[in-house]
Amino acid sequence: MFDLDKWQEILGTIKKNKLRTFLTAFSVSWGIFILIILLAAGQGLKNGVQAQFASDAKNYVSISGEQTSMAYNGYKPGRRIQLTNSDFYTIKNNLAGAENFSADYYSWGNQITSYHNEHASFPVRAVAPAQCFIENAKIIEGRFINENDISEYRKVCSVGKPVKEVLFKNESPIGKYIEIAATKYKVVGVFNDAGRGDNDRIYIPLVTAQRANNGKDFVNSLWFTTGDLDVEGSESLIQLARNMLAKKHHFDPLDLSAIGVYNNNAEYKRIMQMLDAIKIFVFIIGVFTLVAGVVGVSNIMMIIVKERTKEIGVRKALGASPWSIVSLIIQESVFITSIAGYLGLLLGIGVVELIKQVGVESDFFKNPEVDFKIAIVSVGLIILAGALAGFFPALKASRVEPINALRES
Repeated sequence: MFDLDKWQEILGTIKKNKLRTFLTAFSVSWGIFILIILLAAGQGLKNGVQAQFASDAKNYVSISGEQTSMAYNGYKPGRRIQLTNSDFYTIKNNLAGAENFSADYYSWGNQITSYHNEHASFPVRAVAPAQCFIENAKIIEGRFINENDISEYRKVCSVGKPVKEVLFKNESPIGKYIEIAATKYKVVGVFNDAGRGDNDRIYIPLVTAQRANNGKDFVNSLWFTTGDLDVEGSESLIQLARNMLAKKHHFDPLDLSAIGVYNNNAEYKRIMQMLDAIKIFVFIIGVFTLVAGVVGVSNIMMIIVKERTKEIGVRKALGASPWSIVSLIIQESVFITSIAGYLGLLLGIGVVELIKQVGVESDFFKNPEVDFKIAIVSVGLIILAGALAGFFPALKASRVEPINALRES
């Protein structure tokens, strides 16, 4: 039941002790504010890293030729392992459980690209058709390189959206020819890739680039995705691929230096575990900040009760029940912590939204956000803690005999 007299007394006490009330409220607001900011920062970091991984297939594996470090079947260590088209087809045709097989050829690098009077330098990569899935490139016009382009050694290309905008402006590039390294290539598609530095590429068929470089069938890397397999399953596929390549190139399957392997499955899991640990650490820091606020409230409430000991004695002498005294102090404590906690929550959310509006983001920090369940629970907990902080000192004071309380100066 709402007691107007009691609330007038609470507000009068707060008005009479402005500094003390402000310090109590500030300790609570600051704790909630810091918790909100830390949680949002941790989530922003996680969102940024997830966005980086989302730019490519999360489950891809890449294999590159390296240098042997162990002697094997009469072969000396130190041999360079050069991967070829034959290795690509060996893996593609025999590695059961893997998907989206591709290979690339890097020797082209950045090339001056021309269309009529427009000239610019873009990275050119020679790849197999499935590279589109590995790169998570979204086709927005035309198509990507296909198997017919490979089998017929076609001089075609698929360009990134920025390439189209620079060379063709508002003109559709499909069916037009661009010049790369003094050779004309027909544009068959335009893609959009969210990956950092991946969107301004030009992709051409793998074998076309190999033929343009003295007919060699060298590849720099082999790629495949691992479907729905977990990290352990992907590692098993990698070992099978290693065994196949070891048999073809005559190196010890246990020689980890012979081929370089990057397993994005394992890397993604490792990074996510690290980010989860950071979020837990950040949450713990926020909780300790809240605890510091609760301790501050508790200490101030003890001072309040100490100062009001004589007042409590008068109340008891006039017939006030112990519970009425306790409830009065608890209401004051809950009122201050509720208002302060709510203000801290609003301020924290406001700063997070301001960060979003200002655009303080980077490749590894995106869309900081707050889990409102955690925020509301935190405010609820600090209100409960405020009630307890007021309850125990008030309970102790309510048990003091009126004559002893009135002796207090």
